[in-house]
Amino acid sequence: MKILLATRNKNKAREVARILSEYKGNLGEIELVTLDDVGITDDVEENGTTFEENAMIKAKAGAATGLITLADDSGIEVDALGGAPGIFSARFAGGHGDDEANNALLLKKLEGVPREKRTARYAVAIACVLPNGESFTVRGTTEGLILNAYDGEGGFGYDPLFWSLDLEKSFGRATPDEKNGVSHRGRAVRLAAEELIRRLH
Repeated sequence: MKILLATRNKNKAREVARILSEYKGNLGEIELVTLDDVGITDDVEENGTTFEENAMIKAKAGAATGLITLADDSGIEVDALGGAPGIFSARFAGGHGDDEANNALLLKKLEGVPREKRTARYAVAIACVLPNGESFTVRGTTEGLILNAYDGEGGFGYDPLFWSLDLEKSFGRATPDEKNGVSHRGRAVRLAAEELIRRLH
């Protein structure tokens, strides 16, 4: 089964493919393709006000290919910053996807904030659009704390600053399987896979 993941982010595609492979028994062999793989070069304007709205905008644009399309929108919500950066996580420091600048700005904004007040969560919404026009969204979260400095070099985005309460280590030090077991995206992809199985069978 071919599924389009409406992203150009290879790290994200690798993560999602790894999690979907757990559902081979019900969904069969899955070939996960990205926007680059199907030749979609246009950028979609993500003008929603929630993760769910932005994910659905991307999924509907990708579904024009006729493939089952998944899209996600995710970010980090920091309680001491009133839930920011939220939907603006990828462009927190201005440019899109500049992990280093985003992490530096987050550390700057949390200067002097004690550990117990550095609570945060990663949140993600995944939207799915089927070739028959049916659609749904699911949400996943994972709780943690924002560290005072980088810890580990694994993952991407804010991972080296995110201390996972589930793993009791930073996502920057977690193996891919450890992270996928508890991450917001891991939880949401599993919910989406289960819903997909329900709708396709």
